[in-house]
Amino acid sequence: MQQQDNDLLTAVRAGTPMGELMRRYWHPVAAVTELDERPLKPVRLMGEDLVLYKDLSGNYGLLDRYCAHRNADLSNGMVEANGVRCSYHGWAYEGGGRCVAKPFEDIVQMPGAPTRGHTRLKAYKVQAKGGMLWTYMGPEPTPLVPDWEPLSWNNGFVQIVFAEVPCNWLQCQENSIDPVHFEWQHFNFSVRAEGKVGPYVPRHLKLSFKEFDYGYTYGRVSENSSEDDELWQVGRVCLWPNALFTSNHFEWRVPIDDENTLSVTWSFARVPRDREPYVQERIPYWYGPLKDQATGRWIDTHVMNQDFMAWVGQGRITDRTREQLGRSDQGIVAIRRRFLADLEAIKEGRDPKGLIRDPEQNVRVPLPIIGRRHYIEGLSREQMAADPWLALQVSPDSFIFQAGQPEHVVAEYEAAMGLTMNRQGFVKRPGE
Repeated sequence: MQQQDNDLLTAVRAGTPMGELMRRYWHPVAAVTELDERPLKPVRLMGEDLVLYKDLSGNYGLLDRYCAHRNADLSNGMVEANGVRCSYHGWAYEGGGRCVAKPFEDIVQMPGAPTRGHTRLKAYKVQAKGGMLWTYMGPEPTPLVPDWEPLSWNNGFVQIVFAEVPCNWLQCQENSIDPVHFEWQHFNFSVRAEGKVGPYVPRHLKLSFKEFDYGYTYGRVSENSSEDDELWQVGRVCLWPNALFTSNHFEWRVPIDDENTLSVTWSFARVPRDREPYVQERIPYWYGPLKDQATGRWIDTHVMNQDFMAWVGQGRITDRTREQLGRSDQGIVAIRRRFLADLEAIKEGRDPKGLIRDPEQNVRVPLPIIGRRHYIEGLSREQMAADPWLALQVSPDSFIFQAGQPEHVVAEYEAAMGLTMNRQGFVKRPGE
């Protein structure tokens, strides 16, 4: 890659080509339950400092973080019936960013001074879906928030996990179409982390990369699988433009700015049939650490923490001019070329890849899903325990993706799945 293309694909500030492209999509930025606990949250997205809020009428909004009066921080302000009020001098703003109150100036209006209606802040749209709050920062007409099928699955425990990763969003997203890293960064790395020098896991023998309406899929065949396996027939999804989907698990890589990324994970665990019907009253959220506080070393015990370590190790913005790509990188090349094509599309006034505008199309939008039947129909506890992957859901330490799961989330999960823990740490079914 030439340096000019690396710069083009990684810069997301307003006015940059990729910044304008990424602003044409909805991005998850917080959990609904976050704003139930505190209605104001400072956020930084694509180089912009903003405040996310839930007002007293239950409306969500996203505004410039700093008051137009004298730059007071609105995340320290007060929510009103319809918008946010600065706590410094009382200037108030409605959801569209228009100033609706300047308390002293409204009483003592100077001749010729601009009225409050002339004062505006940047304002962006916010919608709730799947327990997350999504924002759109782009031009009109606004596309629809994608109604991905898993977001409305029943009888499952959902949790939302965040982490702030100190590197550019693109190297995070390129991980979404890199199947071989599973063999080494996760499986073999874990073998070595346990102090062993083997045996290593079965090697990858064959890869495929296919484009579809909402991204790309990658398929793989390893020494212990065949082309009859769903890992080849269905594959995993690199979801456009900045997510990974692995059947019951979304990971979005939302640009904070050019050198930092917000990782947002939505994870679904289907409860055993003996726990149905199960209705989750509240979707918990939590923030996972990247480093061990005691040692300062990167946490490497969980799947996504291993990814974080790899991404950040490439540098804040990795130098792609130094790369020597191989056959396993065909997917990487494909998505880079697609992003460059999307930049040309919006320059010509056309939509980039993957936007949804038709409401009839946006109903439980299906994605390639390995094990779809299990997530829709469910399995007995015994059937889950017999499956090497699903058995994790009915065992201790079931959340393998990210370190730092709080005890209250562990307790909520165990209650949903019908698990209890005795003092020796063994899982017991209710009544046993």
